[in-house]
Parts: sequence; structure tokens; C-alpha cells
Amino acid sequence: MIRLKTPAEIEEMARSGALVAECLWLAREMVKPGVTTAEINAAVERLIEKAGARAAFKGFLGPESAPPFPTACCMSLDKQVVHGIPNATPLKEGQILSVDIGVELNGWYGDAARTFIVGKKVEPGIQELVETTRGALENVIEFIRIGEFLSTIGYKIQTFVEAHGFSVVRELVGHGIGRDLHEAPQVPNFGNPGHGLRLREGMVIAVEPMVNLGVAEVVVLRDGWTVVTADGKPSAHFEHTIAVTSNGPRVLTLDPN
Repeated sequence: MIRLKTPAEIEEMARSGALVAECLWLAREMVKPGVTTAEINAAVERLIEKAGARAAFKGFLGPESAPPFPTACCMSLDKQVVHGIPNATPLKEGQILSVDIGVELNGWYGDAARTFIVGKKVEPGIQELVETTRGALENVIEFIRIGEFLSTIGYKIQTFVEAHGFSVVRELVGHGIGRDLHEAPQVPNFGNPGHGLRLREGMVIAVEPMVNLGVAEVVVLRDGWTVVTADGKPSAHFEHTIAVTSNGPRVLTLDPN
């Protein structure tokens, strides 16, 4: 069942989204060669606690074979697509790091992700991968309006990505969000336009293109969480929580000014 939100409830979600964006900004400022993902995660956890919120991913129950997720941040390096677990290995120049953060504040969830380049030197193809993934998300926002087909959102992401020579991950999708971290509907990053579910006022969705440098296929590592590209090539991930309103799309997880 899709849960529509009132304008007042969207305002509550905007507070959660703003905290997520603040956490991602903190992570962005810390991403440098020599810093560990464990250190970044610890700083984010302190910020979430100080704000009186709860880290949505920490303790999250996933696949039956996997233990509860151990940290506030998903930290996915290079070939890791999503759900990478922070560790004590220092970051290196030229890597890319995807950071995904969710919070619950006053009973409402926010969720967003960014991919950051470590240092200043990166291979041109990887730079284009990151920019294309960001662009796929930013360019689709204008279509998140009352009456638009949800399938068109996925189609726009897919065609943008493939026009740049990259692959869209199909096994993983975006989702509705609100009182629960994951709500209906699913939001694929691919598909055929103009059919199925139409967007309605009050829907709030997490749109999150996951884009691979090589093939689209992915596999899950033995930890039960970390998803990596099947060919070992890098992947990028961007995500926003976006509300469908009478005034058009409202992005709830914009970077702080």
C-alpha cells in the first residue's frame, strides 16, 4: 500500500532529509587519502546522536544469512555498488567512495547517497561515471510530478546512463519512504515509459540510480551485505528523497547551503 503524506508530514520529512544531507556533507569534508571509512562513520554517528535522531541502517535486518547491519553509513568503495561496511583501511588517492545514509527523526525517515572522489587524481572514465550518475538523478527530478508515470522515471534514468556508455544496476531499486525506511512503491532505474502507476500528490520516493562502469550484473559478497559489480569495475550511486507536491517535485535531501 502506498502511503500518501500530508503537507505537514512532508515538512517533518524535510527535517529528516536535512539531517541526512548534513551527514553527507560531513562525510564529503572528511573524504581524503589516509582517512578511514570507520572514522567517517564514527563522526556521522556522533552527528546523528547529537541531533536526537536514530541511524536508520544501524541494526537493520537484511538477508537471513547476514547479521544486522553494523553501522550508520553504507560505505562502498570502487567495485562495491552498495551496502559496503566501514572499516579501518585508509582511503587511497583516486578511489571513489559511495556513502549512503538514512536517519529516523521524530518517527520520519530520510535517505540519500553521494559518490565522492578520494583526492584530486582519478581516471577520466571514473570521473565521467560519477558525473553521469549524478546527472541521471538530477535530470530526472523535473519529471517527478503529479500524473507522471513511475515507469517514465526509470526510463529517463536508463536512457541517460546508457547514452553515456554505462550500465544501470537492475537487481536494486529505489523505494517509497515515510514512517518506514522502505515503503511502496519500488522505484526502478530502468523500464519502458508511459505505463503502470502514476505519481500522486503526497507520494515520497527515494530515487537512487546505481551505475556501473562495466556490466550491469552484480553479486553479493559472503558477508551477506556488500554488493559488488560482477566484473570488478567501479560503480557509483546517488540518491535523493523527493516529495511529489502540488508545486512540483520537492527534494528533501539537498546539500546544506
